[in-house]
Amino acid sequence: MVELSRGEKNFIRGGIAQDLRCDGRSRLSYRPIHVDTGVIPQADGSARVRIGGTYVIVSVKAELGKPSSSQTDKGKVSIHIDCSATAAPIFQGKGGEALSTELAADLQRCLLGGKSGAGAGIDLSSLSIVEGKVCWDLYIDGLVISADGNLLDALGAAIKAALSNTGIPKVNVIAADPKSVNDQPEVDVSDEEFLQFNTSSVPVIITLTKVGKHYIVDANLEEESQMSSAMSISINRKGHICGLTKRGGAGVDPSLLFDMISVAMLVSEKFMNKLDSEIAAAEAREGES
Repeated sequence: MVELSRGEKNFIRGGIAQDLRCDGRSRLSYRPIHVDTGVIPQADGSARVRIGGTYVIVSVKAELGKPSSSQTDKGKVSIHIDCSATAAPIFQGKGGEALSTELAADLQRCLLGGKSGAGAGIDLSSLSIVEGKVCWDLYIDGLVISADGNLLDALGAAIKAALSNTGIPKVNVIAADPKSVNDQPEVDVSDEEFLQFNTSSVPVIITLTKVGKHYIVDANLEEESQMSSAMSISINRKGHICGLTKRGGAGVDPSLLFDMISVAMLVSEKFMNKLDSEIAAAEAREGES
């Protein structure tokens, strides 16, 4: 937790109340964002994202697996987050473990919908190979290298960038032997042909942090230390809400929820345009190298 004097706290709150934050931003403005893709050669897809002083890396690995019995026509996605002990003092020891678990659970809710998979921002059906028999399992691993607030939005952006960088090997299915006991089809995984993962439905995460009477986006660490609550809303290019998650002890007035969603939708369009532009630039740099 950031330790601030009373004067510093009043300065942060007063600036937010006047729509002029300490770094000169308005309440609904993000810090500069920078994206690099293909940063981990051994992964099927990877990205590095920096938002202000927050710096994260995400890798994606695809492996053949078997669909769950409740979702036979879908693949599976697993999200794991680590917080480097050097990213912030609170990450040392069990503090980092607790935050890692919380971030992974929040990302799961924001990107993968409910238990049924309904509303999932990542299209799990696209990972199916043979219904009930074979699917792709995606393992998404994130690492927080530097923490200066707004980790969830940064990790969500890095996941979207890493998935856009992910190539899934083409699979040819060989019919199963009818005399086989397990009736498991054989598959031939190509080493040369890859299908680009479709990220058109993958959302961005917009976190609205309440400080005093106002909500801000992309709160830095000092601003987060003054928050009463935060609501994270994942929204895709079509304007569909893919998930919600809340942090902080203070409740959210139901009458304000629709207004918060409207603000998040407005901000998400600008943020997604900027992120897509950064991803395209990163892929162009990667192609030239």
